[in-house]
Amino acid sequence: MLNSLAIANYRSIRQLVVPLRALNVVTGSNGSGKSSLYRSLRLLAETAQGRIIPSLAREGGLESTLWAGPESISDAMRRGDQPVQGVKRKEPVNLRLGFAAEDFGYLIDLGLPTPSRSAFAKDPVIKRECLWAGPAFRPATLLVDRKNGLVQSRAHDSGWHQLTTSLPSFDSMMARFGDPRTTPEILMLRERIRSWRFYDHFRTDEQAPARQPQIGTHTPVLSDDGADLAPAIQTIHEIGDSEGLEAAIEDAFPGAAIEVVVSEGRFELVMRQQGLLRPLRAAELSDGTIRYLLLTAALLTPRPPSLLVLNEPETSLHPDLLPALGRLIARTASSTQVIVVSHASRLIATLEDEAECQNLPLEKDFGETILANRESLEPTSWRWPER
Repeated sequence: MLNSLAIANYRSIRQLVVPLRALNVVTGSNGSGKSSLYRSLRLLAETAQGRIIPSLAREGGLESTLWAGPESISDAMRRGDQPVQGVKRKEPVNLRLGFAAEDFGYLIDLGLPTPSRSAFAKDPVIKRECLWAGPAFRPATLLVDRKNGLVQSRAHDSGWHQLTTSLPSFDSMMARFGDPRTTPEILMLRERIRSWRFYDHFRTDEQAPARQPQIGTHTPVLSDDGADLAPAIQTIHEIGDSEGLEAAIEDAFPGAAIEVVVSEGRFELVMRQQGLLRPLRAAELSDGTIRYLLLTAALLTPRPPSLLVLNEPETSLHPDLLPALGRLIARTASSTQVIVVSHASRLIATLEDEAECQNLPLEKDFGETILANRESLEPTSWRWPER
């Protein structure tokens, strides 16, 4: 389980260290930085796939994603006595992301490339990566250290072992190394990060794949877009928590039940409801009902991830469905760490009532995203190493 998430110089986040528990709900008004925190987590996950540089490019490149304010904010700036424009930087440009758990921690530091005539001269480069043992970074606990192209691992009996001196600036060491004999720590951490799941864009329109019959195979993990909803539901029925699935449907739609009809290898979801003479096909269900079923399949996965992140799961849901969704999320948090980004008061209230939920309210202060209740949270130490 992650103990903390650290972000520096990403969009509206200048410096933020977020303590985490088993169940966390990120709240705040529009524009407070909820999306920035969510997207920074997704960027971190891309390191394990070797896609962090292309992901930044899709967001507009490093210059578009960097914190646009001053490097530090003085009291004089807040009072309006000192202009923000023209303040000189003391540190090199950087975008830093990291997390820590009880057993391992990881961070990545991205910056600007050396000026050149290359067609890729605007691509961000990886300046530093660190993987360490324990919940806090210290030089003595470093296991694998990357400085520009040099990557070293700490051998158990002979100090540091040089893995390479020429790792390309666009490649993460997480994607290039992970031999179980030489760098088992990277392999372990990479597979843990690859198990993280993010759900933020389920299609529920008339042409949504979840509404159409799909060729089905065992589906223990619902896809990002929810296209394989029917096979995922059938997989839960056969090898997962079928009782939990039935309870989640009953909680949201009393007297209803869902089934999967299989015809010539194609799976189609139908719902039986009280008072109706026939079951309703997925194509006939409301957007909110389809979305609730998608979230149910994601939360009751037979292959639980180490981290599950839901971004505004209340979208398209009727307010009366939010308590049932909250109870389902709280149940999932007993076995999987969950982060929910939401501004739905009924969902947040249910989560706080049903479990030991940590509320992380964000707000803007002089353009910077901060934790509104940081004084009441458990203190979290974090240290960014020098390049």
